[in-house]
Amino acid sequence: MTTLHFAHARLIDPEAGTDAPGSLTVKGGAILARDGTAPKGATVIDCAGKCLAPGIVDLGVKIGEPGERHRESFRSAGLAAAAGGVTTIIARPDTIPAIDTPETLEFVTRRAAEAPVRIRHMAALTKGRDGHEMVEIGFLRDAGAIAFTDVFRVSTNAKALTRAMAYARSLGALVVGHPQDPSLSAGASATSGKFASLRGIPAVSPMAERMGLERDLALVEMTGVAYHADQITTAKSLPALARARAAGLNVTAGTSIHHLTLNEFDVGDYRTFFKLTPPLRSEADRLAMVTAVAEGQIDVISSMHTPADEESKRLPFEEAAPGAVALETFLPAAMRLYHAGHLTLPALFRAMALNPARRLGLPQGRLAPGAPADLILFDPDAPFLLDRFKLRSKSKNTPFDGARMEGKVLATWVAGTQVFAADD
Repeated sequence: MTTLHFAHARLIDPEAGTDAPGSLTVKGGAILARDGTAPKGATVIDCAGKCLAPGIVDLGVKIGEPGERHRESFRSAGLAAAAGGVTTIIARPDTIPAIDTPETLEFVTRRAAEAPVRIRHMAALTKGRDGHEMVEIGFLRDAGAIAFTDVFRVSTNAKALTRAMAYARSLGALVVGHPQDPSLSAGASATSGKFASLRGIPAVSPMAERMGLERDLALVEMTGVAYHADQITTAKSLPALARARAAGLNVTAGTSIHHLTLNEFDVGDYRTFFKLTPPLRSEADRLAMVTAVAEGQIDVISSMHTPADEESKRLPFEEAAPGAVALETFLPAAMRLYHAGHLTLPALFRAMALNPARRLGLPQGRLAPGAPADLILFDPDAPFLLDRFKLRSKSKNTPFDGARMEGKVLATWVAGTQVFAADD
């Protein structure tokens, strides 16, 4: 077994909350020791003072297989993830067809084997993601489903959702919800307010998110299911989340890197690469989400990587497909929060790696001996100009095209095997 010794590193440890010089020894795909000397015969990697951190665990990545391979394949997503420091992808089930049977899950699991990073799959909570009839949760769990979600299709059938949640609770399965009132948010492309009115863009009130969250939390209280809200993006939702936790409910929450670094004004003159689900919020909401991450109210930051081809984005704003690719831009976007002084590097990696791994029962996200050697070496200060056509994703729909950014991944390892090295 190859033994690697990472010397002269700046270790970013989200579990201990530390950012300090050190070394790391890896053997057999796992971390062997910290801050020791290089074992005899080990391959020494000089980190030259750059940051060494656990690989990102990205909860909520859309991959186009099956049905939309032209937008993103497992191979292209895996290459993009490795280049972006994402060592574990948690893939969404909003495919064509939806991942709602063991057979479909087994198919995508086989296809995912060609990616250079780890890929685990969530399955749909209801058949066809239609919100009426629950899937075979037990069989899908046995086939490897790590959580259950209908993603952006929010069920209005509370009785069916209650049954699915109760059954998931009996099996110890995690349900991932999208807090939104679908009757209010249908057809909306922006957050209501002066900006959306001046631009004439169909908009939705931030209250739609709070209403959807309150409904979901009531069902969680009724059923006792483990629940994760995929994207909390408005300040109005935070009190409900706090009340649920104070009541002892098994609830966690996430937000997207785009909602932490962009706001509604970035849409500008109808730039469709900034059309997301949910829509970008006010600057006050953005800052509230940043604070919520810093204080631990929001546990997880994810990319919500959603590839869309040129044809679906080059349309009038309200007709264009929502979503943005983010596997490669996740880390440099997060560095904006670090350089602005909002979040430390350990706090960022707690939300991007440790917390999602813990919520899903995975051993990743740590630098402790025995943890998987899923690691990224990066320079948080390296500047560059983002060119979307250089992204490894098949789709190029990034809101950061042409932006000046800081933070470059220099190398990525999965289970101690190097899967990416920067060209320069």
